[in-house]
Amino acid sequence: MSILNEISEALQQGKAKIVKELVQKAISENIRAKQILEEGFLAGMAVIGEKFKNNEVYVPDVLIAARAMATGSEILKPYLADSGVKAAGKVVLGTVKGDLHDIGKNLVRMMMEGKGLEVIDLGVDVPVEKFINTAIETDAQIIACSALLTTTMGEMKNVVDAAIASDLRDKVKIMVGGAPVNDSFRKNIGADIYTPDAASAADAAALACRTM
Repeated sequence: MSILNEISEALQQGKAKIVKELVQKAISENIRAKQILEEGFLAGMAVIGEKFKNNEVYVPDVLIAARAMATGSEILKPYLADSGVKAAGKVVLGTVKGDLHDIGKNLVRMMMEGKGLEVIDLGVDVPVEKFINTAIETDAQIIACSALLTTTMGEMKNVVDAAIASDLRDKVKIMVGGAPVNDSFRKNIGADIYTPDAASAADAAALACRTM
């Protein structure tokens, strides 16, 4: 088994210490940082994402895999920067104003990072202006809004309306998700993307960034 396959396997099993050791070994063997990222980290997270979609692994498994990837990334980041490797896209993510739920949002962030996207996580109870201003400041391609309450879903329409008012609407895709949200709601508020789960959200975001 190649060292890149070993990194992928260890990441899938959530073995953070081993991932870290293998990344250091791969670097010492002059394997390119981009190759370690793509064939080690992203390949491993792709397997986890697919298994999660198929109910073969569950939230705790995703969390420990993502933690293992984060541990390895700490070592790899300087090498990626030196080699000029850029993120596959940029996403502004947050739970809308009035809503303090973050488990689903955090899962989406991990899955998106597992696709090589840079995620600017604004946290919970995020006002409309913060979504818009951050997207403008960071030149993000996607604004992703999460809501777990029917009472806060309306904030998503406010984000769409604010994007239109700020001339940002033709520069970003707006993604919505959360337990009470469905595709019919997405259409009604004029958002671009709805997916039913975190793994599908990451796939859709990666595809949207590639086509923008």
